[in-house]
Amino acid sequence: MKLLHIYAGNLFGGIETLLVTLAKERSLCMQMQPHFALCFEGRLANELRNLNANVHLLGNVRVSRPWTVWKARLQLEQLLRQEQFDVVICHSCWPQVIFGSVVRANRLPLVFWCHDLPNSKHLLEKWAKQVPPDLVIANSRYTQAAIPKLYPKIDSETLYLPVACANIGNNTSIRHVVRAELNTPDDAIVIVQASRLERWKGQSMLLSALAQLRHIPGWIYWLAGGVQRSHEALYLQELEVQVQQLGITEQVRFLGQRADVPRLFAAADIHCQPNTGAEPFGIAFVEALYAGLPIVTTAMGGVVEIVDDSCGRLVAPNDIDALSKILGSLISNPSERITLAAGGKLRAEHFCNPLKQLTQLYNILSKVVENKAVA
Repeated sequence: MKLLHIYAGNLFGGIETLLVTLAKERSLCMQMQPHFALCFEGRLANELRNLNANVHLLGNVRVSRPWTVWKARLQLEQLLRQEQFDVVICHSCWPQVIFGSVVRANRLPLVFWCHDLPNSKHLLEKWAKQVPPDLVIANSRYTQAAIPKLYPKIDSETLYLPVACANIGNNTSIRHVVRAELNTPDDAIVIVQASRLERWKGQSMLLSALAQLRHIPGWIYWLAGGVQRSHEALYLQELEVQVQQLGITEQVRFLGQRADVPRLFAAADIHCQPNTGAEPFGIAFVEALYAGLPIVTTAMGGVVEIVDDSCGRLVAPNDIDALSKILGSLISNPSERITLAAGGKLRAEHFCNPLKQLTQLYNILSKVVENKAVA
């Protein structure tokens, strides 16, 4: 089966991580031959090429410049005729709006992979409604429950994202090296968060909670995530000011954009991301479980399908005091951290094992192709 994944490619986050995983682990399901069509050069295109994946550039697209949309659609039209794909997947509403009609005009099976929670209010979603796919794949049951707001008459399937356990060698050695790089003592208790600089990811809430733990010595907070858009630059400035005002400058490390998140997790002790908005899925949580880190997060969204009391602690949304109490307990009690860490890897494997999930993806797409051929 020859399939084409279509995405913008100008940023780097969870969807991009998924696409890299699909390229990296493609040998686990040889029945699928993935290709990737992107509009923008950047980190995603480079990482895919480094994996010898088939990358096709459709051209920079700006909806405000209709001629760029027209040119990109022509590029896709040519690519579809040239490569003879069996199925095409659009990741999120933007590529669905820009390219879905081209796929349908060529009578190819069109799958919409839903990574964000639809609310039917965003302009892109209203446009996407005009291009119904043959099937929707949702990244969690939480996301799937909202699909009818976007495509009420289209069948959907839940597929937890494939996430591979990082193979980075001796954790003890990595722990020492990474901590030395980041000016962090070997005996410090490190709380790590690796996410985009979006307000709803809860960085500000976490800083406020940690400020209540000034009296507990020996903890460090690593905040990994770099500026990719203008509003993120403003948010980063706010976080830097907040750290100074809270008086915890010495305990916080702003790490910027990182391509070595598995190394950070291997060198940390606790993973914390207290979302103030619902996370549709959250690859970072699974990566942290693989790394043996206890998880602290908000009890909302798709995360609660992955994280439970066997591997983490869930806190009510926007409850800074409760978050601080939980973190204080984990910082002070190594036995509690060890207990929560023990089952993390098995839980990650259960939900996100790449072989299992890629096989499931193949089975889902095979049915779509068969149904389209019959129709």
